[in-house]
Order: sequence, then structure tokens, then C-alpha cells
Amino acid sequence: MGMLYKQKGSQNWWIKYYRNGRPIRESTGTNKETEARRKLREKEGDIAAGRPVIPHADRVRFEELAADFLNDYRVNGKRSLERAERSVKQLKGCFAEWKALSITTPAVRAYIAKRQEEGAENGTINRELAALKRMFSLALQAEKLLRRPYIPKLAEDNVRTGFYGEVEFLALYEALPAYLKPVAVFAYTYGWRVKSELLGLTWERVDLAAGTVRLDPGTTKNRDGRTVILTPDLRAVLLEQWKQACAIVKKRNPEATARDIVEAVPWVFHRSGKQIRDFRGAWATACKKAGLTGRIPHDFRRTAVRNMVRAGIPERVAMMISGHKTRSVFDRYDIVSEADLRQAAERLAAASGAGIVSGIGEELAKAEAERGPSNIAE
Repeated sequence: MGMLYKQKGSQNWWIKYYRNGRPIRESTGTNKETEARRKLREKEGDIAAGRPVIPHADRVRFEELAADFLNDYRVNGKRSLERAERSVKQLKGCFAEWKALSITTPAVRAYIAKRQEEGAENGTINRELAALKRMFSLALQAEKLLRRPYIPKLAEDNVRTGFYGEVEFLALYEALPAYLKPVAVFAYTYGWRVKSELLGLTWERVDLAAGTVRLDPGTTKNRDGRTVILTPDLRAVLLEQWKQACAIVKKRNPEATARDIVEAVPWVFHRSGKQIRDFRGAWATACKKAGLTGRIPHDFRRTAVRNMVRAGIPERVAMMISGHKTRSVFDRYDIVSEADLRQAAERLAAASGAGIVSGIGEELAKAEAERGPSNIAE
């Protein structure tokens, strides 16, 4: 049987109840006896019904949720830690010192309204809400809380634009400095991420004899490994990169072995033997020169996926090559296979049969035949 009592120096009522024969004591957070007794009855009711009881859930604050969230990112080596920290910083501006139980759905909606008034895009707000939702999920897993609030998601205009046609790519390729040209060819062909995947690619992951390139598990954004078979053009590009690395090292040491070369110039894509790090200035200059101001390297990723689908490569295989984990990419990039569109038109034509549309087509064809050949220039 539970009981109410007051501790020395505290104005609030405390409760004592038993779970599995063990006494649990906690503050009710109120100095009103009726409210304190109601909380005691709730605890006892939960225990009698077999529902989990978490002492001190009312003491958990936003800062504790945020710390657990960021620790989860660090422990698991998640690559988007910097973005997670930005989300926490924004959330903290609103929920600092808040008790977790006070972060209700109305409070979250008020946060959304505040961020929109500040001019934040829906996509940015959604990333922050996703962080908050993950915080509550981790608290549930750690049995610090029993439930989490409903956290809505805003609609996003997330159909991505920005594709390179062949003419645009060639114009950009010509404008890029020599050290970025091979990077652009690889990104345009297979859609690998430029900064995190291509610029960090080392010779140990390349097998020119077999014509393969691999990314080890844990080195990609989604943590999955990846292997591609080089096209003849890409194999020629990487072979030229190897020749350049050999020339750089053997200029200093004519007796250098293959191992010496790999150790001296480990990166497949390099600038005079040094790793390419910041290329924003060179990129902006090339885009301006090619008449493509505002375009970004990620446009290669969208273009490669679209080109693969148009070439008839199955979506599953295209995703494996580019490293996309879910099929939603095709919706976000607004990619539709032309083969699917052609098949849809053929099925519609077959379904119409001798219907209204078919009849109209036959009448127009008959009228055209009666008029005889037309002269477009007239």
C-alpha cells in the first residue's frame, strides 16, 4: 500500500509505492494533497495493470534528451553529426530547460510556427523535428519516458531539379580545371558523392586489371559497401590517373615500386599528387564560364540515376551503383523511365480499341488521305 509524506525542507508531497516488492519514493511536484494522492493512485493503477512505471520521468529535461541523441551519433560514427548538432542548437533555442513531459504536440506546433516566421524552409524544419522525434525514441528505449508526443511532418516541395544534359556536361567539362575533369566524368557516369566518396577514394579500392572500384562498408553515407564495374571510358580515365601518379613519384624516385607510388599518392583523384579538398572556387568559375551558374556537384548524382534508368538499367541495380538506399529517390528526383511511358501509351492504345479516340484517329487519317500530301511550307 502506498503512502504520502513530506520530506524535511520540501513543500511538495512525496509518494512511496511498491513495485516487485521494492519501495519507490519520488516527489509529486505539487504541494496539493489531492493532486499528490491522484498521482499515487495512477502509479498504483499502472502497477496493478502490469503497465511499466518509470520513476522520475518528470525530471527528464530537454538537455538530457539532446545529450543522449548526440551521443548516439558519436558512438555509432554517423557522418551527419554536424547537421544533428545544428538541429539541436535550433531546438534548444525554444526548449532549453523544458521538462520532456512538457514538450507536447501543441508545443511542437508552436515551434514549427516560430521557425516558419523566421524564414526556415519546411525541409530544414523537418530535419529538426526528426531530431526531436529521435530524442524521444531513445528516451523510450532507455526507459526514461513512457511515451512521446505526436510530432508532425511538414509537406516539402522535394522534387529535386538540376540535371546535366549531354551538351551542358560537355560545356562544364571543358571549363573545369584538369584535376577536376576525371572526378566529373566518374560522378556523371555513376552518381557517386563527390566530396565524401570520390575525393577520398584510394588506390587500394581500385582493381584496374579486374576493372572494379569498391567502397568499403562504413565509408559511405548509408554505411553500406559498394562495388561497380568500370565502363571502358572510366577504366581509361583511372588508368590515366595512375600514370600521372607514377610520373609524379618516379620523378623523385625512378626506382619507385607500385607500393611506393600508392603510399606517396594514395588518392585516385588528386591535384599534383595532393588530395583535393576545397574546390568551391574552381567549381564556381567553371560553372560561370559554361553558363551554368548556380549548379552544384550533387546534380551529377541526379543525372547519373536518370541516365541509368533511361538506358534501361533496372531501378534496383541503379540504386546499388549510385548508393541510394530507398526507392524514394526516383520520386524525389522526379525520374520516370521512358520505356515505362512508352509502354503506358501502347497499353492505352490497345485498350481504346475501336472506341471514341480510335474512331477520331481513323477519321483524321481518312481526311488527310483525301487531301493528299500537304506542303508544310505553304
